[in-house]
Amino acid sequence: MPPTLIFVRHAQARHNAEKNFVLPDPDLTELGHEQCADLRKSLMENPLARQAELIIVSPLRRTVQTALRSVDWLIEEGIKIEADASWQENSVKPCDTGSPINKITEEFPLVDFSKVDLVFPDKTSPAASHYHFTKTALLVRAQAALKKLYERPEKVILVVSHSAFLRLAVSGYWYFNADYRIFDFAPMNGPADQYRLEQHESTREKGGGLGRSWIDPIVLGSELPEEEPDAEGSDNGNGSSRGY
Repeated sequence: MPPTLIFVRHAQARHNAEKNFVLPDPDLTELGHEQCADLRKSLMENPLARQAELIIVSPLRRTVQTALRSVDWLIEEGIKIEADASWQENSVKPCDTGSPINKITEEFPLVDFSKVDLVFPDKTSPAASHYHFTKTALLVRAQAALKKLYERPEKVILVVSHSAFLRLAVSGYWYFNADYRIFDFAPMNGPADQYRLEQHESTREKGGGLGRSWIDPIVLGSELPEEEPDAEGSDNGNGSSRGY
């Protein structure tokens, strides 16, 4: 039986607060740290979160920091935390591009970075086509990420990722900073079926586990570019070309 998934968006990072999307791989803000405390409390009180047997994180600083500050109690219980580049954010803006893996591995020794794709943090070269900022590449990446989870033996998996990727490519729902949603896989009718998700009523009806996110669903793939935008963007760093 495929696992139940808990999707968590990272807490507020500097680029969120400053609306400066050319900041490279930004850290959490002071408010972000406070949000992690609220997230931690909510997850600790959630029966499904307490059953999590694996933590997956995007290898960006803000997602790793969010995980270490909100599910530290799971890590202390021996639950493994693995980084997976499949769950990184959509765009090629500096804020959505990770740091060199050797640097971030040294900084966060509790996280297993050994399985991170060797092309990371590249998102623009032909070798990194899986991470290109196009509608096709993002939807394919999301399906591949879901396939890996579907085939895992764990019963509950917690994933710390990013707003635009979770909303526009994976689940079709909004995630505000440090909020989360819980999903099961929809039944599969055949090997050619797409991986689809069904959200638990507990997070769907109130707009996330903390009730901070908009309730209205989003069409998967909407707002995503058919072709790659200029890496420098034409939005002067205001984020309008980030697939948000």
